[in-house]
Amino acid sequence: MKLVYVFDAYCGWSHGFSAPLRELVARHPELPVEVVSGGLFTGGRRVPIREFGYVQGANAQIAELTGARFGEGYERLIADGSFVMDSEAAARGVAALRRAAPERAAELATDLQKAFYVDGLSLSDPATYRKLAADAGLDAEAVVAAFEGPEAAAEARADFRRSAELGVTGFPTLLAVDGERVVRLAQGSARADEIERLLASLS
Repeated sequence: MKLVYVFDAYCGWSHGFSAPLRELVARHPELPVEVVSGGLFTGGRRVPIREFGYVQGANAQIAELTGARFGEGYERLIADGSFVMDSEAAARGVAALRRAAPERAAELATDLQKAFYVDGLSLSDPATYRKLAADAGLDAEAVVAAFEGPEAAAEARADFRRSAELGVTGFPTLLAVDGERVVRLAQGSARADEIERLLASLS
């Protein structure tokens, strides 16, 4: 059995799920984790953040429910309103980090969310991946090269297809996959203990 985590790096609810995910991964080092990027802000949804008028209200709800922190750097982006969230670029970043350290994919996905939601860094900017990679002890230049290369773009598209094939309709979604059996453990928000009970019932 493995865990499949389907998220979007520009999804506030995915940011809120970072702590339970990290806790669950720490509790179950024996379970591989496949990280899949969703395509929340692609095509016509790549518009200035001010056009999503619900963002601040949703963030307050996420913070209250999950305890997730939204930092000053991110709040400045919201206040300015011109920033454009591009899930394809973020998915290329996930692919580049995942390639550098596949066994740490879940940890790096949460680091990516912190870079945006706490520090206010753009997930379209190569400098963001240089910093993340260096902080994680990875080869920063190799990660940046991968982010900018054609393979990451192909992997991003493959992730979006994988998300659809898994039947994911909202982010984040955590699945347990055992052969042909796919069980949804969480969608939106859940505590680690709740997911733990579901996992125990599968064994």
